[in-house]
Amino acid sequence: MKTLDLEEIRKQLDGIDRELVALFETRMELCREVAEYKIGTGKPVYDGEREQQKIDAVTGMVEGEFLKQAVKELFTQIMTISRNYQYRQMAESGFQAEHTFRPVKSLALSGVRVAYQGVEGAYSHGAALKYFGQEASLYHVATWDDAMKEVEEGRADYAVLPIENSSAGAVTDNYDLLMKYHNYIVAETFLTVNHALLGLPDARTEDIRTVFSHPQALMQCSEFLNANRQWKQISVENTAVAAKKVLEEGDATQAAVASEIAGELYGLKVLSSSINHNKNNTTRFIILSKEAVYREEAEKISLSFELPHKSGSLYNLLSNFIYNGVNMFMIESRPIPGRNWEYRFFVDIEGNLSQASIQNALKGISEEGRNMRILGNY
Repeated sequence: MKTLDLEEIRKQLDGIDRELVALFETRMELCREVAEYKIGTGKPVYDGEREQQKIDAVTGMVEGEFLKQAVKELFTQIMTISRNYQYRQMAESGFQAEHTFRPVKSLALSGVRVAYQGVEGAYSHGAALKYFGQEASLYHVATWDDAMKEVEEGRADYAVLPIENSSAGAVTDNYDLLMKYHNYIVAETFLTVNHALLGLPDARTEDIRTVFSHPQALMQCSEFLNANRQWKQISVENTAVAAKKVLEEGDATQAAVASEIAGELYGLKVLSSSINHNKNNTTRFIILSKEAVYREEAEKISLSFELPHKSGSLYNLLSNFIYNGVNMFMIESRPIPGRNWEYRFFVDIEGNLSQASIQNALKGISEEGRNMRILGNY
């Protein structure tokens, strides 16, 4: 008897599901008509006040906290799908997310001026060499902020900045610089971090008493360094500065944690090679230009947007990627200065600005979020 009752219930559920699908199709057809109206009037797709009124109305139709929450979730998703359908209709009519980027076949790499932070032998210098080679004019500045300023004010064609490390995570200060300056990411390069212990030509490992390096490098080599408890670890601006300091001070009891390239540049001896405990440690560097361009074959987009401190706001906005089949590589958040508990999000997605799916997703984010900026397509 129970089996027959269950089968009957399943049949009833199947019938209800068919009705729901038919009603959903009717609703989406009405959404298409709404999109046509908005195309004709220039009104935005997203109307937060109207959606909140709808949520309040439908949740008031049921009793009990569980059903109220379930209905709220159901209709939130229905309206999200409806918005994305309308964005698609508008995109087909030529209404797309606005941007000033233009496609180019390739980037100029030779005869250009490239700014990087630190001194010769720093990892940023190595990243610049790796991407631009010997035909570019590379020069160093004191800070990452200075590198961005060189580009924005036209003294450099490009800047090279670290943005993410595979073991230490995001370089958060540089995310803030992406907001401070109006430069654009046009490329990226990856550099394997391979630290060595460097000393003067006549130094011996057993004589070392002080080790200099960037704090992140000291952390990345902590297992090796902490095994020598007699060594005092001192932080400096970057790894190449540490190597230069050891050379200039000429003290055989001092050593630096830096790249072997830095050792060659400053005439230091490798006392111990590959001392970082994570042998797969890699830093991602971004290449920035004042020109809003992207290579025709570019396949990654970086963007930023802001959201209010409200439950579900990020979840709902990211649906613009889901319903357009856009793959998200990374998301990072930073507090917005002067606005407590509000955040700016940085997202890397797969795609090219010429693609319709990307245009649809960006249109949605520009309407539903605040202050969206496309940081680069590369």
